[in-house]
Amino acid sequence: MASTIFSTSSSLPTAVKGLDCNTYKPTLGNLRFIASPNKKSIAVPSSSSPAPKPLFPVVRATSDVPVKTGLSDAECEAAVVAGNVPEAPPVPPTPLAPAGTPVVPSLPLSRRPRRTRRSPALRAAFQETSISPANFVYPLFIHEGEEDTPIGAMPGCYRLGWRHGLLEEVAKARDVGVNSIVLFPKVPDALKTPTGDEAYNDYGLVPRTIRMLKDKFPGLVIYTDVALDPYSSDGHDGIVREDGVIMNDETVHQLCKQAVAQARAGADVVSPSDMMDGRVGAIRGALDDAGFQHVLIMSYTAKYASSFYGPFREALDSNPRFGDKKTYQMNPANYREALVEVHEDESEGADILLVKPGLPYLHIIRQIRDNSPLPIAAYQVSGEYSMIKAGGILKMIDEEKVMMESLLCLRRAGADIILTYFALQAARCLCGEKR
Repeated sequence: MASTIFSTSSSLPTAVKGLDCNTYKPTLGNLRFIASPNKKSIAVPSSSSPAPKPLFPVVRATSDVPVKTGLSDAECEAAVVAGNVPEAPPVPPTPLAPAGTPVVPSLPLSRRPRRTRRSPALRAAFQETSISPANFVYPLFIHEGEEDTPIGAMPGCYRLGWRHGLLEEVAKARDVGVNSIVLFPKVPDALKTPTGDEAYNDYGLVPRTIRMLKDKFPGLVIYTDVALDPYSSDGHDGIVREDGVIMNDETVHQLCKQAVAQARAGADVVSPSDMMDGRVGAIRGALDDAGFQHVLIMSYTAKYASSFYGPFREALDSNPRFGDKKTYQMNPANYREALVEVHEDESEGADILLVKPGLPYLHIIRQIRDNSPLPIAAYQVSGEYSMIKAGGILKMIDEEKVMMESLLCLRRAGADIILTYFALQAARCLCGEKR
C-alpha cells in the first residue's frame, strides 16, 4: 500500500525553498509519522494541520535550478501517486500569427520535410554531409628565396620561402588539424629546359623541401605534383615537338623519373597532373621497381582545359609560351569522357582519382563517385578561390559563409578530400577560431 510522504505545513518558513533539505528540520508539532514501504518512519502533516504546501521546489523560469529534497525514489513516486505532483513550467502559449494572416484548414500532408529543419539541433542530427580539417589538402607555393612573396591574383596566398615561411605555414595548418599539403614550385627560369630535366633533380627545390619537411614534421602527409610545366621552357606539361605537338610517351618517361625522385625524397603521394595517356601505369611500375610500393598515386583523372586556372599560372609563372593545353586536358563540354579516364586510371593502379576544377564540375565528381570505389579528390582551383576572395573584399558576399558552403558542396558531391587554398582559413573556422 502506498503511503503519503511528508509535506510541510503552512507554518514553515518560505526560505525553506532555498535550504538544503538534509539540514532543514521542521518542528514536530505539526507532523505525524507513518510507515513507508521501505519500513522507515515518514513524517506527514497531522489531520489538524493547515493545508500542506508541496515540498518540491517550484520551477518558475528556465534559469531556476530545483533544490533537491533528499527524498528517495520510492518516496518521490509515492508523493506523485498521492497527488503531490512537483510543479513544472506551464505549457507555452501558441505563438500568434501577424494581423491579416488568413485562417485556413491544415493541409492534409502525411509528410512535412520541414519538421526535421525546425531547430539547429535537429538540423545537425540529420545532416548528411560533414566536413573536417582532415578532409583538406593544403596547396602551397614555394620558391628559392627567403622572403614570402604575395601573389596578386590570389589574396592571402604567397610564394613561400622553402626554409622559413613554408615551415611557419605548415605549423599553423597542423595546429588546426590540416596535416596534408601539396607542393608547387616556382622554378628559376635559368633551370627551365624543353625537356624539363630539373623535374627529377634530387637536389632540386621540391626534393630538398620534402626532405626538410619530413625532418621537421615526420607525420606530415606530403603530396607532390608530377608534371613538366614548372620546369619547361615552353610552359607545357610535356615535351613539345617543333611542330607544336605535345609528345606523349617521351613525356611519360620524364614523369616516371620525376615521380621516383619525389618518392626517394619522402613524398607520400605523387600526383600526375599532366594528362598524358598511360602515365599512371608507367609511374606505378617505376615506383615499384625502385622499391616505393608504399607510395600512393593520386591521378588527375578528369582535369579539364579550364579558364579557372589563371591565378595559379601567375603564381608559378608557368603560362604556356604558345597555344593552349586542349590537346591533352579534357574538353569542358564532355561528361561521359570522364568515365573513360576513370577506367584507364583504375586499371593502371591509381589509388585516388581527382577532378579539377571543383565547384563547376560537381556533376563529374558525383558521376565518378557513383562509378568507382576509389577515394575521390576535388581541386578547388585558384580561380574559384580568387572569385570568393574578391567577392568578400568587395563586400558583395559573406566570404566565410560562401567558403564553407562551397567546400561542403564538394564533399556532398562525393569528394573524400579537397585540395583548397582555403584549407587553413576553413580549418580555423571549423575549430572556432577567428580569421
